[in-house]
Amino acid sequence: MERSGHLDTFARDNLPPADQWPEFLLDNPDVAYPARLNCAADLLDRTIAQGRGDAPAIYSVESGQPTVTTYLGLREMVDRIAHVLRNDMALVPGNRVLLRGPNNLFMAAAWLAVIKAGLVGVPTMPLLRAKELKQIVDKAEVTAALCDGRLKEELEFNRQAGHEYFCPVLSKVVYFHDVGEDSLEARMARQPASFDACDTAVDDVCLIAFTSGTTGQPKGTMHFHRDVLAMCDLFPRHVLKPGPDDIFCGTPPLAFTFGTGGLLTFPLRVGAATVLLEKLTPDSLLQAIADYRATICFTAPTFYRQMAALVGKYELSSLKKTVSAGEALPDATRQLWKQASGIEMIDGIGGTEMIHIFISAANGDVVPGAIGKPVPGYIAMIVDENMQPLPPGKVGKLAVKGPTGCRYLADSRQTNYVKNGWNLPGDTFMCDEAGNYYYQARSDDMIVSAGYNIAGPEVESALLQHPAVAECGVVGADDETRGQIVKAYVVLKSGQARDDAMVKTLQEYVKANIAPYKYPRAIEFVDALPRTETGKLQRFKLRQMAQ
Repeated sequence: MERSGHLDTFARDNLPPADQWPEFLLDNPDVAYPARLNCAADLLDRTIAQGRGDAPAIYSVESGQPTVTTYLGLREMVDRIAHVLRNDMALVPGNRVLLRGPNNLFMAAAWLAVIKAGLVGVPTMPLLRAKELKQIVDKAEVTAALCDGRLKEELEFNRQAGHEYFCPVLSKVVYFHDVGEDSLEARMARQPASFDACDTAVDDVCLIAFTSGTTGQPKGTMHFHRDVLAMCDLFPRHVLKPGPDDIFCGTPPLAFTFGTGGLLTFPLRVGAATVLLEKLTPDSLLQAIADYRATICFTAPTFYRQMAALVGKYELSSLKKTVSAGEALPDATRQLWKQASGIEMIDGIGGTEMIHIFISAANGDVVPGAIGKPVPGYIAMIVDENMQPLPPGKVGKLAVKGPTGCRYLADSRQTNYVKNGWNLPGDTFMCDEAGNYYYQARSDDMIVSAGYNIAGPEVESALLQHPAVAECGVVGADDETRGQIVKAYVVLKSGQARDDAMVKTLQEYVKANIAPYKYPRAIEFVDALPRTETGKLQRFKLRQMAQ
């Protein structure tokens, strides 16, 4: 590895052992980067160096007013925040910084500033509760946070000594969209407008993106500076093919790597613009496309299905490309969207471990029912339980290699994801004679609902804390609108009423204790749960019941 630019060596010290890494395919001119690289600086400076500093970078709404931030304006914001991090907060390269906020200008600028300052970004979903934040803070030994002031309540629980979810290591928190002398905005105003990017290595960790396993215990996926640029230089370059005149928009949170790429780094890489708006609905996303004349949209199949019925209400002539990822795209949804909009969907499969999309197809390369072929720079195959390749037409596990891949933060589950140098994303696929890949199902117990990954055992844990619940089992149930919904089978304690009021009580209880999107949309009361002789819950039987 190259000489690190980090003084705090936690990230590099906690990479998996080298013999547990996947094989990285770096002998490719698309991903040939210099040994010293700061990806945040590279993303901003390239367009400015081309004389396009006055071009729009981000369209957003600030204090209720539509705002246009140019590349020069964004770089000044980023540089001032970098000074706050390094000077005011006295952070040193390699420290981890929690990022917490919805899709808006400050969340984007903070993401870039953390990395430009040589720190390690740890973005988190806005809806996470204090319990979930503590798991992340403890795992990554996060000492600092930049957080939207409207989301401070849960994070403040992590700062209260004596609270159940107190995080003693989290000592430095600054809020944006806040008031007072300690707000990020006030601190930025006192800092210089220019910051020299930290001299980081191409293989220094710059991002720890957390994903939940089926146990609900979060896994931190560690990505290098080169990985951030690689995700911009493969799928976009070979499949999406954006240009500087494009305007991106969509719904995936910046805390998801799907959103990081599609709504921030992809547009910045080509000098394009992005629209960052909060709390979008199918109607308001279509309105945004019309208002901003967006050309590229990123969202999940659930949204496209709902938007298909609404497209006639909006002027969408600017829209040229739509990307679906985050969950399986049913062919019926693809066809519904095409009939309504005239646009052939660009489907893709990616993952937090791989950072972004690695199998996809666009336009004339689309084959009905298939996601596509490996993005140039990646290779894939279908394997059996013994990692032996399977012939075309046989269903098995998907295995993939490329310039990006899985490196979990100090986690024994690394050897589940990486075997014999191949990444195993946990999906079952079939490949045809022409090399097209067809998604079959998830290989594990993860529930994917409207693009959100939800671990059944985590929902079970929340339900079991309610005094009326004796036992429960949680699985995904097929749903036409959301792909899957969370369904809970609940055994109540003696004397408790099996009625609609209890269903509502348990749903609200889960919403109050973990991220609200994880709550069980369906609850069925049962006398007993199916178990093995040793007492192990038979989730496959619950899944059969749910169908």
